[in-house]
Parts: sequence; structure tokens; C-alpha cells
Amino acid sequence: MAKKQHSKRYAKDIESVPAGAVELKEAVGVIKGFGGTKFDQTVELVMHLGIDPRKADQALRGSISLPNGIGKRKKVIAFCEGDDVAKATEAGAVEVGGEELVKKIQDGWMDFDVAIATPAMMKVVSRLGRVLGPSGKMPSPKAGTVSQDIAAAVKDFAAGKVEYRNDDGGNLHLPVGKVGFETDKLIENIDFFIRFVKKAKPTTSKGHFIKKMCISATMTPAVEIKEY
Repeated sequence: MAKKQHSKRYAKDIESVPAGAVELKEAVGVIKGFGGTKFDQTVELVMHLGIDPRKADQALRGSISLPNGIGKRKKVIAFCEGDDVAKATEAGAVEVGGEELVKKIQDGWMDFDVAIATPAMMKVVSRLGRVLGPSGKMPSPKAGTVSQDIAAAVKDFAAGKVEYRNDDGGNLHLPVGKVGFETDKLIENIDFFIRFVKKAKPTTSKGHFIKKMCISATMTPAVEIKEY
């Protein structure tokens, strides 16, 4: 297999990466100091946790609104009926419906970021498990995407509320903003989520909980953050 070739900009950026973990403020400074691109890159935080992903009581999953948003509005669809249709539309849903929306997705339409559903509609939406599940778009109570208050849920996710879920390796990945954010706002978002995760440590998780933390942008190397 051919070795992946990095761009000259990426190779130059690697030279600026600190040898070890650094304080959060310094890590953000390094990311913002990397070579620029024609678009405002998304900054992502990755946390490697001391959990056993195979155990349900150690899984971390939910949704969260960061203090300064993530710099992107999301395309949200809503599965609902009756009076909720108008409420979801007014709140910003790009598509609203029931059986007809399910069929549209079954026919291949996937131009949305988040799917919200009322509890009553899940009997209909459940038919999309094999379609939405692999892409992480299946509505779920744990993720906050199944809600009786459809308007509030649509509004929150459209404004940038993000879902998080540990992967099979015990890692959490979360977009925390854009490189173009003011430094203090980017730091506040990252710090907010780190402290949130610390408080969410499963009681059955033993030993060191946060094993490693890194941030990177869409087209940059990662910078490791010291635990605090």
C-alpha cells in the first residue's frame, strides 16, 4: 500500500507541534498558528477515556450545546404530526413529516445533519434503523433527538447543539468550533466539554479516566493537551 503523502503545508505544520502535552491555551495557539486554508477549518477535540466500550453502563452518549456554538448551523428534519408540524417548521426544520418523509429517505434522500422525532413517531421512524443507524442520524432519547418538545429540539440542534458518543475504542470526538473563533471563545468551548465529561465519569469506570486529549483542525496535525 502506498504511503500517504501529506501536503507541504501539513509537513510544515508538523514542525510546530510540541513534543508533548501542553496547556490548553498553548494548544489552541498552536492550532491557530498553523498554515491557513481557503476555508475556516473545524476544530475537533478527541478524548481517549478509561472506559470499557463493551459495557452499557460505561458508555457516554448524549447531546450538548457549547457556550459559543460550533460556527455552523445544521440541517434538521423532524418526524412529527398534527400541530407539531407547524411548530417544527417555524423552529427551522428543513423537512417535516411522517410516512412520506420516511419513504423519501428510504428512496435515498439524506441531505440533512440531524433527525428529530416525537416519541409517538418512533414506531414509524424505526423502519429507518438500517438507513440512519450507520450514519449516526437515527433519533434517540439518549442523544436528545427524540423529544416531546419538537420545536425546542429542532431549534437547539439547528443552532449547533451536537451529539457525542464514544466509539469502540473508548474515544469521544466532538467539534468544538472553528479556527477563526476568538481564542478565548475556542478555549471556553473546549474547557466546557472537558469539565462536562469529567463529571460524567461512569461510576463503574476504574483507574485513570481521561487518558489523553488532543485537538486538531480539519487539515492539521493534532496537538496534545495536558490533563487538568
